[in-house]
Amino acid sequence: MQTIFSGIQPSGTLTLGNYLGAIQHFVRLQEDSNCYFCIVDEHAITVPQDRLKLRSNIRSLAALYLASGIDPEKATLFIQSEVPAHTQLGWMLESISYTGELERMTQFKDKASGQETVSSALLTYPSLMASDILLYQTDMVPVGEDQKQHMELTRNLAERFNRQFNDIFTIPETRIPKVGARIMSLQDPSKKMSKSDENEKAFISMLDDTKKIDKKIKSAVTDSDGIVTYDETNKPGISNLLTIFASCSGRTIEEIETLYAGKGYGEFKQGTADAVISVLQPIQDRYRELLDSDALDDILDTGADKASHAANKMLKKAKKAMGLGRVKKQ
Repeated sequence: MQTIFSGIQPSGTLTLGNYLGAIQHFVRLQEDSNCYFCIVDEHAITVPQDRLKLRSNIRSLAALYLASGIDPEKATLFIQSEVPAHTQLGWMLESISYTGELERMTQFKDKASGQETVSSALLTYPSLMASDILLYQTDMVPVGEDQKQHMELTRNLAERFNRQFNDIFTIPETRIPKVGARIMSLQDPSKKMSKSDENEKAFISMLDDTKKIDKKIKSAVTDSDGIVTYDETNKPGISNLLTIFASCSGRTIEEIETLYAGKGYGEFKQGTADAVISVLQPIQDRYRELLDSDALDDILDTGADKASHAANKMLKKAKKAMGLGRVKKQ
């Protein structure tokens, strides 16, 4: 059975893009894989956070994972900061990371651009991401296109460690879903849908009510020719809505094109909104049941224990390989 790891930052409510690009696939993967799903709160603090809001976001994200179909009997759901092995191995991997390769990371350059002061953690956090993955002998990591560069670094660090010290780390593969991997902004389809977008019309939150979803889809940027067809270059707005519709309905893009042949954008947008609502409404109902429940805490406690057991085994191997600590006499 393959082992899968994935982590999401608790930096605001998840968007429809997060669900379609990641969580939806996690639900399927847990059926026949050993899955670790992590709320990576230590990654979130690479930029300033309000402590109370961060705590609220952590709990909300955990509830959304479960409401979306993550089953704690099949997968391990836990909070990164509750498993100290992550930061311990992260520091060890940082010691074999090169400044140049970290500075080349596109996300670092984007986030640091124009900033007077930049946290050193923003530069080095890919080493922590590598630690997250390598602690669990991960075979495969499902990610969006924007994380491919970080995954290549993770693989490089694992190979470097194995060469320099001892061959203990599994080299993880990257998996990018073919449909829904990159959901774009509703207002600027050249940009990825983001929960940090200043324009609230640009994204659909997983907790948006029915009226908001309907309104946001109807105000989505399209074009003037009125033909529902997939063409990323010439019709990025319609292509994005087709991807969303297909991902939410289970239909192919070709089937949707046929369904709306000769029909206007208004009808197509209504169909897209209905498909989104049909997916998110049951998740929201379950989320509200879980959010303040003791059951959520019990699940996270159990998940932290299970993750710690696996992570500490690998951490011990890595410390021994690097010569850290003592070797006690038998």
